[in-house]
Amino acid sequence: MPDNAVSKTQRLVIPPLGFGAFKIGRNQGVKYPTAYDLPSEDETARLLNGVLDLGCTLIDTAPAYGLSEERIGRHLSARRSEFLLSTKVGETFMDGQSTFDFTANGVRASLERSRERLQTSVLDYVFIHSPGNDREILTETDVVGVLQDYRQQGVIRSIGLSGKTSDGAQLAMAWADALMIEFHPQDTSQRAVIAEAAERGINVFVKKGLGSGRIPPSEAIPFVLGEPGVTSLIVGGLNLAHFRENWKIARSARPGVANAGL
Repeated sequence: MPDNAVSKTQRLVIPPLGFGAFKIGRNQGVKYPTAYDLPSEDETARLLNGVLDLGCTLIDTAPAYGLSEERIGRHLSARRSEFLLSTKVGETFMDGQSTFDFTANGVRASLERSRERLQTSVLDYVFIHSPGNDREILTETDVVGVLQDYRQQGVIRSIGLSGKTSDGAQLAMAWADALMIEFHPQDTSQRAVIAEAAERGINVFVKKGLGSGRIPPSEAIPFVLGEPGVTSLIVGGLNLAHFRENWKIARSARPGVANAGL
């Protein structure tokens, strides 16, 4: 892909609602209340292109999302300049189970594999995918240094932590461009973290804002986007009509898209 196609993403703004691409690649070991089948390639193509056609300029994936990265690369590489691409390092899901590797060699291999699968030379956002031991990962492994090196080289534009603890988020603020934090009406434990990140100019992406499907979008989306300091809410799904409705709710909650891009 031509480098200028990727560079155009720098002019994009972060939308109030991003698309979480978990369900297009993985349906094992999940916490959603209802089981689901993985979509076909044609269904995946229609969904991903439909999301972009709505104007959603942020797509979030990870090696832990099974087939997700390669499906995004397969179906959206021709439209790479139209969206900001977020992925992760540290966790990989294969053969029905997750494995974790935060070593320097493991992180480098993961990044190169993601670039190949996603068919892109540059990754807009890369988050450390923590299973919960945030402090140990950030202080006792090489993952932060590797991400900083890739950012300096221009292979990654922004780096951050997708963690589970306020302690981890506090540590990450020393070097992070963005944080991915769980926040919804039933869990506001990281509200102070969100506020501090905003003060420092760090973007905050909210994950699991619908409580893994337990909270109605009409309640959850305005709540999350009404929180000062939240940059964007990541919401997934397999039904384009449902995402379109969520998009409308988000745009009503944030009628002006003014979040800074990269």
